[in-house]
This record gives sequence, C-alpha cells and structure tokens, in this order.
Amino acid sequence: MDVNQAIVKILEETGRVSHVFGSTGQVNASMLLALRDSDKIKTVVVRNEQAASFMACGYTMFNPDNLGVCFATGGPGAFNLFSGMAVAYSDSLPIIGITGYASANVRGKGCLNESSGLSRTPDSHKMFSATTKKSYIVEDASQICDIMEDAINTAFNGRPGPVHVHVPKNITTAEVPNFRSIKLDIKPVMAKDKAAEEFASRLIKAIEKKENVLLLVGYGCIRAGAKDALLKLVNDYKIPFVTTMDAKGYLPEDHPLSLGIFGTTGDPVAMDYFDKADVVLAVGNSFAENATLLFKEDLYDGKTLMHINIDPHEINKVYAADLSMVSDARAGLDAVVACMDKIRGGVTPDAPVFAADKKKWFDMPNVGNAEKMHPADVARVISEVAPENAIVMGDAGSHMLWLSEYMKFAGNQRYQNPGSFGPMASHTNGCIGVKCANPDKVVISGSGDGCYLMAGFELLTAVQNNIPVVWVIFNNGEFNVIKKFLLNMFNEHAYMSFMNPDYVAYAEACGATGMRATNPAELKDALTKAIALNKPVVIDAVIDGEVYANMNKSM
Repeated sequence: MDVNQAIVKILEETGRVSHVFGSTGQVNASMLLALRDSDKIKTVVVRNEQAASFMACGYTMFNPDNLGVCFATGGPGAFNLFSGMAVAYSDSLPIIGITGYASANVRGKGCLNESSGLSRTPDSHKMFSATTKKSYIVEDASQICDIMEDAINTAFNGRPGPVHVHVPKNITTAEVPNFRSIKLDIKPVMAKDKAAEEFASRLIKAIEKKENVLLLVGYGCIRAGAKDALLKLVNDYKIPFVTTMDAKGYLPEDHPLSLGIFGTTGDPVAMDYFDKADVVLAVGNSFAENATLLFKEDLYDGKTLMHINIDPHEINKVYAADLSMVSDARAGLDAVVACMDKIRGGVTPDAPVFAADKKKWFDMPNVGNAEKMHPADVARVISEVAPENAIVMGDAGSHMLWLSEYMKFAGNQRYQNPGSFGPMASHTNGCIGVKCANPDKVVISGSGDGCYLMAGFELLTAVQNNIPVVWVIFNNGEFNVIKKFLLNMFNEHAYMSFMNPDYVAYAEACGATGMRATNPAELKDALTKAIALNKPVVIDAVIDGEVYANMNKSM
C-alpha cells in the first residue's frame, strides 16, 4: 500500500467521507488512481480548486459529523484552496485539504510548483498554518497514519475547523511499512456544573422578577445540533427568541415566540424587543458585524449578557459577558435547562408581550417599481415553493440580505449565508457539496449575478457528475449592496455595473436546463419545474436594481 492508497483507505474507514472534491496537477496526479479504485468515495473533479474548497465546506455545513475533503496539486493548485480553508476556519467547519509539495531533494532549486519558501518561492506551509488549525508536511511514508490521525482529530476536536496536509511528490507513491487504522478520539466540550447552575439561577431569577429575557441563537447551535434543547427552553419557560442571520430558520419562524432576525438587517419586532430586553442569553454566537449593528459599543449596556460558546476566545471578545460558559451549545443548554427544572419551584413563566403588530420584513409590502420584479418577491417565492426539508444557500451580496429578510422558514427548511469571512461565490459553489451530503433534499442556490460570474463554470461539474442543484440568479447587472454603500457615503458611485450573458443559453450550452423569470408568477412556475426535473438548473431571475435591502444601520 502506498501513501495515496493509505490516505484513501483512512478516509474510507472514518465513515465520514462519501465525496471528495479537487483537481490535479503534476505533483498529485497519482492520487487520482487511488481515488478511482475506491468503491466508497466518489471523486468530484472541479474546474477550479477554489470551488473544491467551497464544496468541501458545503459537504459538512449541515452535516456536522461529515469531514469535508478537498485536494489539489502543489503551488498554484494549493493556493487556490485558501479561500475555502479561510471560510472553514472562520465558520468552524471540519475539512481537510491535501495538496502536493516539492520533494525534499529538490527544494530550493526552483522546481515546478515549488512552494517551500526557499530561494524566493512562496511558503505554503506558513500560509496554510495561518489559515487552518494545523498544517503538516509528510516527510516519510511511515508518518502518514500518525499525521492523518492527528489531522482528522484536530479538525473535529474543540471548535471544529480546517487542517491541511502537504504530501511531497516523492512520498505519494512510497510504500507505507506500518499502515494501521486510525483512532478517532473526539472529545465533547462540556459545561462545568458551576457555570450551568449560575446560568440556571440567573434565568429563574429573571423569570421570577418578570424581567424581559431574550434568547439569541447563533450558528454554533447549528453545528452542535442544539435544536431540541433550544425549543425545550423556549417552550417550557416562554422565552422569545431571535437568530443571527447565520442561524436563520434553524428554529421555525412561524413559532409564536419567534421574533425573526436580529442585527443590521433585523426584523422590526426583533429590534424592538431587544431594546427592552433585560437579559440576553446568547448561544453559539460570536457577535459578528451583522449581528451587532457594526459592533455598536453600547449595544448591551443596561442588560445582563449571558454567553455560551465552544471557544473560550469568543467569550468577552466583543462584549463583556456577565455570565459565561465554555461549552458545546447543546451540552451547555441541556445542563442549564436541567438545572432550571430542578430549581424552578412554583415559578410560572408569563407569556412575553410584543409590539402590537409584531412586524417582520417578510410580512411587509414591497417598496419599489411595480413594473419590475422586486428582489423581495424572489425570496418569498423561493421559501414558498421550496419543500419543507429544502436547503437554500445565499451568497455574498444584496441577494443574501433579501433572502434573509423575506424568506419565511418553517418545518425543517434551512438557510445559510456566507459567514464573517464571506467570499463571493463561496455558496454558488458550496451548494454542490451540500447536495452531495444531502442527496434526499432539494438544494437551491440564491446567487447574485456578480457571484455567479465569478464561479458559474462549476455548472459543468454539476452536469458531469449529475448533481441536481437549482441556481436562482438575482440578475440586476450591478454590485447592488456596494452601490448602496457608496451612495450612503458619497451620494455617488462608480464601476458598479457589468454585463451579464444570456444565462439560459449558457446553461443549455453546459448541458443543464436554463429558464428565465421576469415576474413572481414566472419564477414560481420555473422553480416548481426546476425542482421536479431533479437535474442542474439555472433560473435567470431579472430583478429591479434600484431597490435596496432594509438596514437598521447604514453600512
């Protein structure tokens, strides 16, 4: 068994990898032979390695036990993986990047694709070390099992994240003298008993005193699978909840205690109730820019902030917590609720009082040109037509804001926008990885035309591998959210417009199905047909470019 075969065997034995995403080059070409021979792993070869890293992120985004895998040749191929590794690092996604590297005997001589850092070559080890939890170089075939074991455990332990392994060209086909099955030793991050008791005591006290308590649900709850724990707290203790944009739809938005999204694009009722909240319980929340009104310094003044996060570095990073707990979100909530149940005594929670009209954006009328399709209606149609277990992926741009504000999710529908690192095109490509991990669910990409133009050629990858994703392109021919930023700052803008191709013709040229919609009725019909086709489809949704998403504080 050589190193390539050992890597594939290890990935198979984890039971966490059914698909890998990557591309090839001189340094890593032999790895494809080992992947070809696997009957447990499907290999998806992409058009650009950056897309492979985004797909690896998508593969584990809604499936926390999955290990996302991307691979590339050394040098330029490896460097193309950086954007996705940065997404995984920022968004706590366990992925492993495997790339080629120069053989030891030629380093510093300027060999093809060298990135050793010697003799004025780029240093990929330093770069990956700065963009992952850990980066490795395999210098001897006998190291491969130890390195892969440490790498995979590192990816999952504590706050999950990406890892990276360099495999030098001369090592790839070297015989492994000591192959063994690796051991996964993934330790949960558990709440300390004292912290759980303190949280429970403070929450029961707030309920006794009839203080306004608000639950702020962050993306960490999704990674932890904390839905049942959240709903028990909400239902048993009548605690209203808001979510960050990153956690939209994780709890049903038709729940009577749902107040929608809080933050820069937050729903009016969410913002109103937050203002009068006395106690805020933030779970799995990193207080990102969109969730803090651009890091508003006095946001939590006069409130008791209780913060649960798996990463101790997130505690007090932006706002000082009155009570804090380092824990996996589900484990922490389970412990807190168990303590609350023990000490509640005769406390009977009162139903909270909301603003009379309980306004959320998706219930409010559009403001714009009635002759052009409003982007809010695109979002409404998507959530109306999407099946109850559908996954919708927003990308970076104004369409992300429209989707988060005007889709209404119930049941098990899920939505995800790019996190804090937030590169354009990440989810335009990442949706392919999501679909590979969730073949039984409808996956829809809500993509801006700017995002799609950056990476839309991966449609060919979806067609070649029969991966049925539906791309709905918000077509306004401009960088709409940046245009709004410039108008707010300077009352003028520049270089915001661009040409779009005929997306229907492009889709058909790639072997996919293309459709165009210029009004909500056409879009509803097109999306219904696209879902029924169960194949790659591109829908060109032509929208008004002179309207802008709601913002509680200008950018």
